[in-house]
Amino acid sequence: MWVAIFFATALGIGTLAYVAWAARAVEHGAAWWPFVVGYPFAYLAFPLFVTVLWMYFGRRWRSARPAALELDLMGRVRLFCHEFASLARAPKMALYAWLMPDPPPAPAALPVLLLHGVGCNAAVWTTLRRHLDAQGLGPVYALSYGPPFAAIETFAVQVAAKIAAIERATGATQVVIVAHSMGGLVARAYLRAYGPAHVRRLVSIGTPYAGSRHAWLMSGKPLAQMRPGSAYLHRLATPDASERAVPMVSIWSWHDSMVTPQTSSRLGPDDIVLSGIAHNALLGDPQVLAIVAEQIRRARGDGPATTEAVGAG
Repeated sequence: MWVAIFFATALGIGTLAYVAWAARAVEHGAAWWPFVVGYPFAYLAFPLFVTVLWMYFGRRWRSARPAALELDLMGRVRLFCHEFASLARAPKMALYAWLMPDPPPAPAALPVLLLHGVGCNAAVWTTLRRHLDAQGLGPVYALSYGPPFAAIETFAVQVAAKIAAIERATGATQVVIVAHSMGGLVARAYLRAYGPAHVRRLVSIGTPYAGSRHAWLMSGKPLAQMRPGSAYLHRLATPDASERAVPMVSIWSWHDSMVTPQTSSRLGPDDIVLSGIAHNALLGDPQVLAIVAEQIRRARGDGPATTEAVGAG
């Protein structure tokens, strides 16, 4: 709710300010049509700035990676454009309740629960949910936790309540958790606090298990917890028995633009390592969608996951 209110308010205030400025200019003799044409460009200016900022630090603080994975000019352009397009869609989070409602209650063997990253809500999962629904891999639920800058442990309590609600609605006894960014840390906090009994598998996407230097660019309790060397991450460094009881797979990219260094997402021998995909673009990348679907099938017992990693873990 908090994130939705923020994006709705920001978009509304920005639009009103632009309209007021345009109206004043037209009153003083300016033509009206350049302001109509210019509105999309004015809107895109902020996600463009954010993309440039995050990717600048993503490169500056990058991990040393295999020379074979360095991108040529066109590869860098694609990397930037896909990440920019992902960030430009962020205002859809104002409509998360409409875009990501819970499925109607019905019996199900193994529901899927999606956990988002910091400063986001469930609307970031629209593409993955459509992909999973189309393949009959559901039902798919998503949690929007908050307030946005509460401690990761607070979000874990909300995960526990959501899993209990999903089990009541479906009759299931376990879920598969798919998590992006901070969501992977939230899932691990849940396992430590509540145990492994209700989770069949954890699939994380771009989660900074050893922290991210980008967290120093923002403030808030969860950001402080995600800073490299924090006391929270020190306690998390060695998985406890509850975590070891759940198969965990980390999907990450050598070109992640917000997890720095990128190798912070390393979790174990089952990592699936990609390249040429930035942080937010991971959520809509066809290769990532296919890998997640395979991992869910594996959790369901529908067959082994066979997707090969790209690069070295």
